[in-house]
Amino acid sequence: MSEDQPTQITNRFKDALVYATELHSGQNRKRSQVPYIAHLLGVTSLVLEDGGDEDEAIAALLHDAVEDQGGLKTLEAIRERYGEHVAMIVSACTDSFTEPKPPWRERKESYLEILRQADPSVQRVSLADKVYNAHSTLRDVQIEGQAAWSKFKQGKQGALWYYHAIIEALDSRSTSYLLTELKEIVAELEQLSE
Repeated sequence: MSEDQPTQITNRFKDALVYATELHSGQNRKRSQVPYIAHLLGVTSLVLEDGGDEDEAIAALLHDAVEDQGGLKTLEAIRERYGEHVAMIVSACTDSFTEPKPPWRERKESYLEILRQADPSVQRVSLADKVYNAHSTLRDVQIEGQAAWSKFKQGKQGALWYYHAIIEALDSRSTSYLLTELKEIVAELEQLSE
């Protein structure tokens, strides 16, 4: 989207905000008391600040809905409410459509393959999600020290591997400032974790 043309936020976005709030009602961030909607709003803010359009902003609000709140049934509801483009972005940002989820490394490697081929809308929403998560991790490490890594099933090594793999998958494909920001946060995480 051009800087000359601001993103128009319509009633579709307002509806998606209410829908995301309802879908994730009662859900908190991993091992915290922070309502999950804070994450969704943060990711959406990053998407809009990176020049994302309304479809990308709606997808950012709903990027975890399929994985966490109903699988393919939820994806179909998103498609019906917000259209094919939003559903495509949400689907591409989903690393598991079933419960129980496949093993962590297998899910992440499959997701990386999708990301390498993804269109710019998917890349933008995915990068915003990873920047938000990496920043949250950085803040936790600054406050809690190395104990913060215990929030991750794969620990520090797994989390850092995944962030580096995202960077590698998008390094030659994305021109977004979000990729630069992710690199900087990961470098700081590594420095604090030595």
